[in-house]
Amino acid sequence: MENIILSGFSDEVAPGFDEQLAAMQEFGITHIELRAADGINVSDLTPRKLGEVKGKLFNAGIKVSSIGSPIGKISIEDDFHAHMEKFKRTLEIQKELGAPYLRMFSFYYPDGMQPQEVREEVFRRVQALVRTAQEWDSVLLHENEKEIYGDNASRCLELMEEFGCKNFQAVFDFSNFVEVGQDTLEAYKLLKPYIEYVHIKDCLAEEKRVVPAGQGDGHVAEILADLIGGGWSGFLSLEPHLADFSGLRLLEKDAKERGLTDGKTAWKTALDALKGILEGLA
Repeated sequence: MENIILSGFSDEVAPGFDEQLAAMQEFGITHIELRAADGINVSDLTPRKLGEVKGKLFNAGIKVSSIGSPIGKISIEDDFHAHMEKFKRTLEIQKELGAPYLRMFSFYYPDGMQPQEVREEVFRRVQALVRTAQEWDSVLLHENEKEIYGDNASRCLELMEEFGCKNFQAVFDFSNFVEVGQDTLEAYKLLKPYIEYVHIKDCLAEEKRVVPAGQGDGHVAEILADLIGGGWSGFLSLEPHLADFSGLRLLEKDAKERGLTDGKTAWKTALDALKGILEGLA
């Protein structure tokens, strides 16, 4: 599978960037989805820290597949102007690191409100993000995160049909769909034309517990078989979520305890599960 490249969120190994890169080298991983280095979110890297990160990546022979940014992961009621300034800084970081993609979201909305009540404002904001990405010749990847506007397949499809272009495409995240009660086979059927990038984690629907790929209800092997078998090429990015890594509770509103405590072990467990699936497809 020469056209499939494995990547992943290295910050789930350890907070320290040196430890992250050492583990990726040990695992034979050539790319990472950069979310945090030394406890600093990628969007908050100062020019000096960015230079340090860039140097360490070069020395390790590791590239960045995507910026794992928090753009769009705020409430629809939060200040958008300030968020746009953060977005522009993140675009600068993306370009400096030579990352082909920047991951983003489509906004949380207040408890008690329905998605359609915020649809107009979500679309206004996403349109602004996409237009700015076009100015920067950047590719945004919308992730189907839990509890945002685009958390199920139908609303992800709405966004793709409205804004889908070379600068706005989809991340397919198996576990996140399972956690919101979305059948992944249905989601895949709807979103297949827009899938540019894949997050690899699985989930048990009844427990809403993240598990290694192929051990949950995400139909990971079945979907990857169709996707890759149909000639798709790109990044499969591991997001293990099997251990209580530093920063987890900043990423999820109601983060649950994970079964493993060692990030490196959790990462290797997730990697081995994915490799097992891919070997079965070869």
